[in-house]
Amino acid sequence: MKVKFNRSALQEALSLVTSIIPSRTPKPILQCLRITTEEDAVRICATDLEAGITCLVEQVEVAEQGDVVVPADKLSSIVRESFDEVIAMEAAESVVSILGSDSRFTIYCHDPQQYPAVPGFDGDAELEVKLDDLQAGIEQTIFSAARESTRYALNGILWEVSGKKLLLVATDGRRLAKATVSLEKSAKLPEGRIIVPSKTMALLDKISVHDGGTVGVRFVNNQIVLACESVVVSSNLVEGNFPKYEDIIPKDYDKKLTLSTSNTLSAVRRAALLANEDSKGIKLALDKGSIVFTSRAPETGDAQIDMAVDYDADPMEIGFNPQFLIDVFRVLKADTFELHLGQSDRPGLIKSGNNFLYIVMPVNL
Repeated sequence: MKVKFNRSALQEALSLVTSIIPSRTPKPILQCLRITTEEDAVRICATDLEAGITCLVEQVEVAEQGDVVVPADKLSSIVRESFDEVIAMEAAESVVSILGSDSRFTIYCHDPQQYPAVPGFDGDAELEVKLDDLQAGIEQTIFSAARESTRYALNGILWEVSGKKLLLVATDGRRLAKATVSLEKSAKLPEGRIIVPSKTMALLDKISVHDGGTVGVRFVNNQIVLACESVVVSSNLVEGNFPKYEDIIPKDYDKKLTLSTSNTLSAVRRAALLANEDSKGIKLALDKGSIVFTSRAPETGDAQIDMAVDYDADPMEIGFNPQFLIDVFRVLKADTFELHLGQSDRPGLIKSGNNFLYIVMPVNL
């Protein structure tokens, strides 16, 4: 192999594909990248056996074809620290050389035949969605997914298709986020709904948007394969039963407020400054024309932030985990949102337009 890369294009590709490289694994080859030349491009692949990604780098000059497997961390470090505009890669037998204007690095590589297969995107897309729309939906839901729950279904994001809309839902049992994304092309999902791992969704969120790129989606066996421009992401689907989220969404609330997103985020952040593990949360006290955010910690002190609002229903108090509120306010795109409340022991419901809602369980203070 003999290839010259535009360094910035190579670095962008490496930063994306190396994000799924496992930090620990009994199979050292999974900590490597497979680099394969094509006629006028180079394909870089990575996998952890649950998800895979391939990225096509076209800003190259291929002088000699080849196929190598190199340690991801070493190659990434060399490219990141280089200041050359062009980096050359040459491979012979079990050695890869990385050449700059004043540098030469030699890396021992692995047998490409031992590298696991990474799926490509073969055939027509079953679903199509604009990348920036999908990424907005990911950002509005992924923070609500569980991290390492034994209920595996909660470790992913539910996909459902309703007409020309894709519904994305995530929950960790204490909060739930639902975003609606418009589809360019619609189709039925396997078994009506699928659960995509959060790790895979986070990977999709890292793809750079170039002039409104479109994501094509295919379903193969128990895998999802997504393609956008020069990037293909594949992943196993999560098995398990996702909660019936429709039953959780309150439909009988009689208290509604329209609040400023930025002002409410500021109030929650400030009230949370004196909350701690013992006090568990912040309290929202509603009365005619006002909402008061308070927190109290026995050994620290207390905080109170007043905010004027258009509210004339019965007074009430309710407690929330402030981080659960901060997380959602950070991803709201609109200047205002709706807060719907029932009783103090029932969840809070946050709505933003017709395409986003968030449910958060109260805490006892």
